[in-house]
Amino acid sequence: MPTVLLLNGPNLNLLGTREPEIYGSTTLMEIEEQVSSVLREHKIKCETFQSNSEGEIIDWLQKWRDADFLLLNPGALTHTSVGLRDTVLAIEIPFLEIHLSNVHQREKFRHHSYFSDIAIGSLVGLGIKGYLLATQFAVDYLEQKEKSATND
Repeated sequence: MPTVLLLNGPNLNLLGTREPEIYGSTTLMEIEEQVSSVLREHKIKCETFQSNSEGEIIDWLQKWRDADFLLLNPGALTHTSVGLRDTVLAIEIPFLEIHLSNVHQREKFRHHSYFSDIAIGSLVGLGIKGYLLATQFAVDYLEQKEKSATND
């Protein structure tokens, strides 16, 4: 059974209460449940993790380096973490970068991402829909990968 990782960075544990005018009122637990539910329907395992600690995030990703796809919302680490970028490159898991808000319409320091140039794609400013669209992309990607492997 393929495995998709759903990884959320610093402060995303506060979703639902933290600046709802920017991030919405949906909690991280609700997002994790919705993503997991879609993946289960397609017989794909989902492993979720959130941490405010860069080191814990890196350790968790290294532990799951054999996973098949990564849905990544690095939060504030988007703009600062060469260490997390290096880990994502080292584990070689295809991934999408997700941001609830449109980081390009916010403060200038949020415009730079250490992940967008190495991601398959980035979903920004779509709220929770970004997670659901990314999840559907992961399903399609893994189904196509399996189909290609079967045809070889």
